[in-house]
Amino acid sequence: MAHPDLSPDADARFGFRDLLGLRGGMAWLFLVILELTIVLYMLGNLATAPAAAALTATAMLATAGALVLAVPVDPLPLPVTAFVAACAPVASALTMSNTGTHHMLWTTFASSYVLAVLVLRGRMGWAWLGVAGVAAVIVMWGARIGQSAGTIVAPIVPVGTVVAISAFAVIMRPTQQSLRRLREEATIRAAAEATMAAAEGERVRQLGRLDRVARPILERIAEGADLTVAEREECRLLEAELRDGLRAPQLVTEELSGAARGARARGVEVVLLDDGGFAGAPPWVRRRVIDAATRELDAANTGSVTVRVLPVGRRVLATVLAHSPEHDRRTEIDTQGAVTVLD
Repeated sequence: MAHPDLSPDADARFGFRDLLGLRGGMAWLFLVILELTIVLYMLGNLATAPAAAALTATAMLATAGALVLAVPVDPLPLPVTAFVAACAPVASALTMSNTGTHHMLWTTFASSYVLAVLVLRGRMGWAWLGVAGVAAVIVMWGARIGQSAGTIVAPIVPVGTVVAISAFAVIMRPTQQSLRRLREEATIRAAAEATMAAAEGERVRQLGRLDRVARPILERIAEGADLTVAEREECRLLEAELRDGLRAPQLVTEELSGAARGARARGVEVVLLDDGGFAGAPPWVRRRVIDAATRELDAANTGSVTVRVLPVGRRVLATVLAHSPEHDRRTEIDTQGAVTVLD
């Protein structure tokens, strides 16, 4: 059984488990203590109730105790909640005997702890339905065997645990809400800071790249030197390369940029476009797109090559269109990395 605190699907809301620190190792410890407590209390029924009934009741409450902590959603889903709430009165009924009601303290103690945790999981109303069910079972059985009112009430006393936890939940609800708001604000602030840091990192990267590739020729221009034909061609290729960095930053690698520069030098028109489809794509799929585009650029001597990364949500992740007087070729790479070439 997967523990809620180790599950990736754990509810993001700030519940009492968070408030009490019942996450990670502490949650495991709490679960072990709860299960041991339930079993130790329920073993006391073996002396008065049939062994099969006592063991069945023990198994039910132990299962309820595990579920009330293990399901990773707050509040608990209704089917699980109904099962946990029903286990308490059913276990009480199973451990009844004609020897009196004092022995019911064992089952009531165990049930009260399970129902108290149910309150912490956001199901206070259902927990009190479980308490009412336990009380009804004890009252009916006590009346049936002719017990006095005081004797009947005694086994119900341990449900005071549920009273205390319910009062705690009501008192702490404003604090819980305040802490939840603080955590939401901290999450929003952290996301904004991460976005700013990413933007600053990209700006620094682009400036570094511009300084590396453009500084030499810019210094020549600033000196007022007459540019040679080769230098003018270098400016044209450099301008196209810088434009690639703005239009398709996720496609710009040393390998692909070199292939694009070589193709442009041979007179091929090269267009790189990035509409954001790489978001969430595995690195190896992005690598496959770059490899396919590089191969097409290296093979092109005339015409045009257009490499486009499509928007998120499309079946096809990227396309490479090669046009020349001799033939047209379209290469598609889907989100699973499959490459399809259409001549």
